[in-house]
Amino acid sequence: MRDIQAHDPNRGRWIPWVFVGGMAVVVAVNAVLITQAIGTFTGVTVGQSYDRGRTYNHVLAEAARQDALGWTLNTRLEGGRLTVNARENSGASVRGVLEGHMLRPLDGERVALPDTAGTGRFTIELPELRAGLWEFRGLLVSEQGARHDIRQRFTLP
Repeated sequence: MRDIQAHDPNRGRWIPWVFVGGMAVVVAVNAVLITQAIGTFTGVTVGQSYDRGRTYNHVLAEAARQDALGWTLNTRLEGGRLTVNARENSGASVRGVLEGHMLRPLDGERVALPDTAGTGRFTIELPELRAGLWEFRGLLVSEQGARHDIRQRFTLP
């Protein structure tokens, strides 16, 4: 004769709750990820991209105008000091004023820099900046009124 165990109706009641709990974990994790994705948007897209695309010929014309100046620009960041060296095609120094700011592309933080006058060499003491990627955006205006945009990225330790 076989030994038959008595049937216990409460024995497997917890099994459906394992599935419910697993789904609750999935929903909770997805809610956290969606919240983070929406809240940490870096702004990579451009507003009115169609209109900006149609005016791209102006960007090309501006680049050609700056190339026609024949200036050679060298931008360096050393020890909390930003240095821009500017020379004309003839080798003469560019006299003028450098204005600009530091921009952190990831979060849009902007740090204004003082305007600096000079002859070929422009030096700006930088304030204390957080570690990470920064972009110097400057405008060099010569005494004759010629303008040259400068964009240079740096990674700060």
